[in-house]
Amino acid sequence: MSTETRKLVFNDQRALQLVLGSPSSSKRVVFELERATGVGLHIRGSEITLHGDASNFDLVQRLLEQMNVQARSGRPMLSTDVARGIEILRENPGAKLTTVYDDVLLTTSSGKAISPRSLAQKRYVEAMRNNNLVFGVGPAGTGKTFLAVAMAVRRLQDKQVRRIILSRPAIEAGENLGFLPGTLEEKVSPYMRPLYDGLYDMLDAAKVARMMEQGIIEVAPLAYMRGRTLNDAFVILDEAQNTTREQMRMLLTRIGMGSYTVVTGDPTQKDLHGREKSGLNHALRVLSGITSVSLCRFTGTDVMRHPLVQDIVRAYESDDRERAERREERRQGQANSSSD
Repeated sequence: MSTETRKLVFNDQRALQLVLGSPSSSKRVVFELERATGVGLHIRGSEITLHGDASNFDLVQRLLEQMNVQARSGRPMLSTDVARGIEILRENPGAKLTTVYDDVLLTTSSGKAISPRSLAQKRYVEAMRNNNLVFGVGPAGTGKTFLAVAMAVRRLQDKQVRRIILSRPAIEAGENLGFLPGTLEEKVSPYMRPLYDGLYDMLDAAKVARMMEQGIIEVAPLAYMRGRTLNDAFVILDEAQNTTREQMRMLLTRIGMGSYTVVTGDPTQKDLHGREKSGLNHALRVLSGITSVSLCRFTGTDVMRHPLVQDIVRAYESDDRERAERREERRQGQANSSSD
């Protein structure tokens, strides 16, 4: 790997501040860039000096120039978008980041635009537009549920569906939900909170309450889906790794005419009791040959929460790989011993 330098000059100091953000944010941008590309940045006035892996200079320059375009349009990229921008431009050097970040799925009641923030999210949004059954699989914080709720609200507003049904398995309560005190909503509310949070981010709270009273939005545990046919509905099953095979089959066979279903989950976060097998893993295997079923996978680089969460996800993924390698080494050692 050759180490060289290259100077980039921006028109003015403000342009550079638009690209890199505040001093604390700029440190994160520099850190993420160097980790993703091996290229470091030295900033002085309106000038940036690239140093490090010269083979990635063009890639970094394209990213910085497109970050500048985004910032001048009034929608600056976040420091957490750096690795995602690199991913997009590495896969397609001629790509325009605006095609991803300007794909507005929904504008909230507060005026905030909801759009994909990574290549994986862009593919996920396109899959939900083009398929009746979509699986979104990956770690927490990657926007799987949030974007699914946004798509559901979008289809409802466009009158493509008549209602939204949000569901999760309430496994901690087991089969004893009926013995818990309070109304159905009070019993299941703790399990449904992430779905409520997504709705309240997108719609006025009073409107959500009114739509729930009218049955336009329904939030219910998975057990209450049995025996129903879900026509003209946008159905979201969240935390699907905690479904059994029977529960997953039950839900997927509820899909009715004019309906869309999104199933989200993280196979590494299974909370099923004992030796119970996850219905999510089973569904991904048995449905893999159906062309109208789409599977979208997310990784740690797609995490949209605090930058620290990305680091935590990466650390756990690294530990998972190391443990898998050690298990394989032990297996190989045992196989060699038995053959001697």
